[in-house]
Amino acid sequence: MAKTDVDKRSRLIQTAAKLAYRQGFRKTTLADIAEESQVPLGNVYYYFKTKDEIGEAILQQRFSQFEAQREKWEESGSPKERLQAFVQMTLNNREQLARGGCPIGTLCSELQREGGELAKKASPLLGGTLAWIEKQFKALGKGKDSAGLALHLLSALQGVSLLSHVSGNSNLVMVEAGRLKAWLETL
Repeated sequence: MAKTDVDKRSRLIQTAAKLAYRQGFRKTTLADIAEESQVPLGNVYYYFKTKDEIGEAILQQRFSQFEAQREKWEESGSPKERLQAFVQMTLNNREQLARGGCPIGTLCSELQREGGELAKKASPLLGGTLAWIEKQFKALGKGKDSAGLALHLLSALQGVSLLSHVSGNSNLVMVEAGRLKAWLETL
């Protein structure tokens, strides 16, 4: 694929992800994506024959973004510092979370509600995150408690993201992130 094709495809995916986050994946049409990205609708069909193909591309983008972040965390610091960085990432995004919720959690929830192939492909987004968190707790020597601790941490962050969004109050993320960081220090 030529560079301009890659750029255009990337722009379409970024636009689709932004619109899906703002208004929901199913409410986002191919025409919306074309208009927002300033790409003719016929060109959208060149890259993505169906809405589900765009959904898969959004999921792949989210996987890649989070994987790149995890790799950075893996390269530096202890498992505890990695978990702290994960909480800090949520804290850093608190304004966005108050406006629209967690981009990953919101998308996964919407797709799961509908079922189908995209839902199955979305499931590893949060599942993989949970597994990574569990791995960090295992590295901290938490053994059989690691799965429960990972579930607690991810549930707390997803829950506060939802509460922050519903209330429009980003301070909720700040409060919960502070508690979670203090808790992690005790481990």
